[in-house]
Amino acid sequence: MTHSELKSFLDEKVTQYNTRDFIDSDPVQIPHLFSQKEDIEIAGFLAATIAWGNRKMIIKNAHRMMELMGNTPYDFVLSHQEKDLNDLESFVHRTFNGQDFIVFVKGLQHIYKNLNGLEAVFAQNQEPLSMQKSIHEFKKLFFNVPHTPRTQKHISDPLNNSAAKRINMFLRWMVRQDNKGVDLGIWKSISAATLSCPLDVHSGNVARKLGLLHRKQNDAKALAELDTQLRILDPNDPVKYDFALFGLGVFEGF
Repeated sequence: MTHSELKSFLDEKVTQYNTRDFIDSDPVQIPHLFSQKEDIEIAGFLAATIAWGNRKMIIKNAHRMMELMGNTPYDFVLSHQEKDLNDLESFVHRTFNGQDFIVFVKGLQHIYKNLNGLEAVFAQNQEPLSMQKSIHEFKKLFFNVPHTPRTQKHISDPLNNSAAKRINMFLRWMVRQDNKGVDLGIWKSISAATLSCPLDVHSGNVARKLGLLHRKQNDAKALAELDTQLRILDPNDPVKYDFALFGLGVFEGF
C-alpha cells in the first residue's frame, strides 16, 4: 500500500468504527452515564484504570464501581466518610482490589481539593507533541496520599518505558472532540495533537501488519514509533486512528 492508500484505508475504518454504536461494547460508556464535568472525569478515569481483560467484565465492574459510589462519583470523592470507604473493600477486578479502590478515591480527593482537578493536573505538564511527561508528573501527584506500594502499579509511567495504554485511552476520551458522540471532548486546555494511541495487543498487531510499527514490544519506544507514523497521517488528530487499529484487530481479526 502506498502512503495515500494507507491513509484512505485507515480513514475509512475510522469512519466505520467511530460511531455511537461503538459505545455499547466499550468502557467509554461509563463516563457517558454522567453530565457533570467532574463526574465524567472521575468515572472515565476509574473505568480506564480497570480496562484490561475481558471487555464485558471491565464494563460490568466499572458499573459496580459507580454503584459503590452512589452513582455520584464527584460527590463521593469530595464528601465520603470513613464508613463509606469500608463499602469499597469488597470490590475486585483482576489485581485491582478494594484497598486499591480506596487509595484511588483518596488520590482523586487530593487532586480535586488541592490541585484544581484532573484537567488542571494533566494540562500543566503537557508538551507540544506529547503527554508522556504529564502522565509521569500526574502519577507522582496522585500518589501523594498514604498508599501501599502495590497500588502504584495501577497507573503506568511512560518515563519508565510503559506504553501507558489505559491513561492514554482516558486522555483520548476527555480531549478528543470528534463530533461522533464517542469521545467526550470536555477538556479544552489540551490539544488532540498531543495525544498518543492507546497501544495494546490488538492495535499493536494491526499496526505491525500495516507497516506503521516495527518494534516487537508494546512499550514506550513502540508508542513513540507509532505516534510518529500516525502524526504523519493526521497531525491534528493522530489518535483517531485508534478506532481503525482497534476495530480492525478486535472486530475483523485483521
